[in-house]
Amino acid sequence: YWLACNEERAAQTRFGAVMCCCGPCAMYRRSALLLLLDQYETQFFRGKPSDFGEDRHLTILMLKAGFRTEYVPDAIAATVVPDKLLPYLRQQLRWARSTYRDTLLGLHLLPGLDRYLTLDVLGQNLGPLLLAISSIAALAQLALTDSVPWWTGLTIVAMTMVRCSVAALRAGELRFLGFALHTPINIFLLLP
Repeated sequence: YWLACNEERAAQTRFGAVMCCCGPCAMYRRSALLLLLDQYETQFFRGKPSDFGEDRHLTILMLKAGFRTEYVPDAIAATVVPDKLLPYLRQQLRWARSTYRDTLLGLHLLPGLDRYLTLDVLGQNLGPLLLAISSIAALAQLALTDSVPWWTGLTIVAMTMVRCSVAALRAGELRFLGFALHTPINIFLLLP
């Protein structure tokens, strides 16, 4: 949550378009919500009712209607987070489905938004794909040549540690280095 809010959403708010206002942390003007309530309550994807990612979906509806969405760094909110691996994996998969679905629904918004936001949205969607391709290429190299794909592993570790180190420095908490564990969870449990 810290990384998503204090890094990603903090950057997006500079352009007036936070792409997902988190459910437990979001507030909307009543007039704006009433304007979009019918679209929000009848959420469909590929012709079927959809009941996940309602926070991201509502954010996209707000942006489509011309409203600004912002992150407020000094707001205080509480939420319940998974404390075991299986519920965490279910949450992450639900969030990933929501990200991909609502990115498709909001693609036409990107040309009207800042180039940074377009790059950010594309990165959020292409990053896991590139990680999966890198992992498959590394496994193929290992299987076909019996050589260790050290460059792939080194690149993934370096990118992970840079991101975690920046977060640890900005937050002033060394425990953020532990977020590096999300990378193997992502590669070996979520991507498959």
